Amino acid sequence: MRRRPADYRRPVRRRFSYWIWALLGLFSIAGFALFVVHHHHHHEDRVKQPALDKNARNKRVAHEHLNFTEEILNVNSYARQLAEQMTLAKAYVIIAKEHNNLHLAWELSSKIRSCQFLLSKAAMRKESITLDEAESIIKSISSLIYKAQDAHYDIATTIMTMKSHIQALEGRASSATVQSTVFGQLAAEALPKNLHCINIKLMTDWLQKQSLQEFADEKRSSPRLVDKNLYHFCIFSDNLLAVSVVVNSTVSNADHPKQLVFHVVTNGVNYGAMQAWFLSNDFKGSTIDVQNIEDFVWLNASYSPVMKQLLETDSRAYYFEGSQDMKIEPKFRNPKYLSMLNHLRFYIPEIYTQLEKVVFLDDDVVVQKDLTPLFSLDLHGNVNGAVETCLEAFHRYYKYLNFSNPIISSKFDPQACGWAFGMNVFDLIVWRKTNVTERYHYWQEQNADRSLWKLGTLPPGLLAFYGLTEPLDRRWHVLGLGHDLNINNRLIESAAVVHFNGNMKPWLKLAISRYRPLWQRYVNHSHPYLQDCMTSSNLVHLNYG
Repeated sequence: MRRRPADYRRPVRRRFSYWIWALLGLFSIAGFALFVVHHHHHHEDRVKQPALDKNARNKRVAHEHLNFTEEILNVNSYARQLAEQMTLAKAYVIIAKEHNNLHLAWELSSKIRSCQFLLSKAAMRKESITLDEAESIIKSISSLIYKAQDAHYDIATTIMTMKSHIQALEGRASSATVQSTVFGQLAAEALPKNLHCINIKLMTDWLQKQSLQEFADEKRSSPRLVDKNLYHFCIFSDNLLAVSVVVNSTVSNADHPKQLVFHVVTNGVNYGAMQAWFLSNDFKGSTIDVQNIEDFVWLNASYSPVMKQLLETDSRAYYFEGSQDMKIEPKFRNPKYLSMLNHLRFYIPEIYTQLEKVVFLDDDVVVQKDLTPLFSLDLHGNVNGAVETCLEAFHRYYKYLNFSNPIISSKFDPQACGWAFGMNVFDLIVWRKTNVTERYHYWQEQNADRSLWKLGTLPPGLLAFYGLTEPLDRRWHVLGLGHDLNINNRLIESAAVVHFNGNMKPWLKLAISRYRPLWQRYVNHSHPYLQDCMTSSNLVHLNYG
């Protein structure tokens, strides 16, 4: 077969030359190397800033009810990283100033302020801090921290400086805690201006209106005061408005308020105002008798060990002059424990010699149910009907009494369940038979040096009524509204009596707002003296929303 000339032959499809393949290979290797370098650089940035997540960029996660404290504690949050870097930066500020590097200290302080502003802004808007917000601050403050490390502020120096700084802060925190406790105690003991105002107006009425004093003399001889078929309540207090709320809440929730008799004992300073208030106001037909503790001539130092102790110089020094001794807790020096009104509960059978059963109420309680069924409860031969408190964390005998003293440890069970004063039903017949008041006197004499317990009336009450207390249903008496923010609403609603024990009394500005309406609803806001005093006072404690 004849072949075509070369010029007319069909072109043959040739393969790429080897050098072209080599060139493509080099480009591939170079591209891979660039990718590795870029990825490694990005990885280093992530190591330096572990909280900077590229997937979070330009993305704001809004939390409807963000808990910023939890956000700060979250190890994956920008807020946590900012807070940690800010803490470290503060340490380096101190070190830089000590080394006279004021420029670095100023730069660090500036970034600390930026951190604080961003954290405050996030807390106010209740949203998490985003990457865009945090990135520049984190990088800049990290750079300054590295700069501080390069300035030879080594780890040992940093640790020593931070240790001394922590010790100083602990000292300041301890001092602030003591001051806070003292100020809180003072606030709890103080009577608001508007209550002073009411007392003055009522005392003026008592002194100027002879008819009020004559009316008081007439009521003092009322047979209802000793009628055993009526329901008798006793309240010992110098706080007029508090007593008024106790009485008003009790009669408002009673099925038969006209069958209630209230025995109020106050001091000489408040006696006139208390009389004027209860004589000029009607409490649904109930009977209210007001007495002055200073008229109890039998209650003197020769009879009452606690009165003798309270008159002694060392006792008064302990309560009034012990403020310099920081080892003594401020609550142990509360002057209210010098008031015999606080100890009068141990003398109820001697005050009301013709009565057989009474219900004792503290002045910081609010009654929400009819209390007359208490008088028909079977106390099974016991003297004191009370709600036990050992369901709580604190209320066992060993928490109140010094069981290292053999006189206590040999007679009492440290795990015995405590109970509460504030709403108690007392069988006065059994009280007199078992000589509870004599028991109380014995233990007060044993505690003359305050070695058995430090303060209050509950510890001697636990001793005097030991083996003579009948546990009541918890719903009769719910405690804690003067200090506990987390009491269950259902428990409060089911309670016959709620007790504002603690420093945050409902008539004070520092009262817990959640519970204040329970007390406020029984204040007679329509009374002209209350209106005048609340209007004129700069400290309005009764009309908080």
